[in-house]
Amino acid sequence: MKKNKKPARDRSVGREDLLSRITIDPNVCHGKPCIRGHRIWVSLILDFLAGGMTIEEILDDYPGIEEADIRACIAYGAEMARGRFVDIVLGDSE
Repeated sequence: MKKNKKPARDRSVGREDLLSRITIDPNVCHGKPCIRGHRIWVSLILDFLAGGMTIEEILDDYPGIEEADIRACIAYGAEMARGRFVDIVLGDSE
């Protein structure tokens, strides 16, 4: 019996390479993390993804960025989540 194998992921771009695509400059966008060479906030891209936009839709709206830039935003968010916690308010259970 054959096992279902997951498709191989492209690991040609490592985490450090991705994170190098993110810049933080106090003179650009008030020091918010941005995609290198752009004034596009990491948080904006993460909000788009959280809202259901696809990578392809984001690339269509922002043709100056690449898929690796979007993946860099995700990697940056993952790094931030390792070191910080955000209080989440739960709705009433009544």
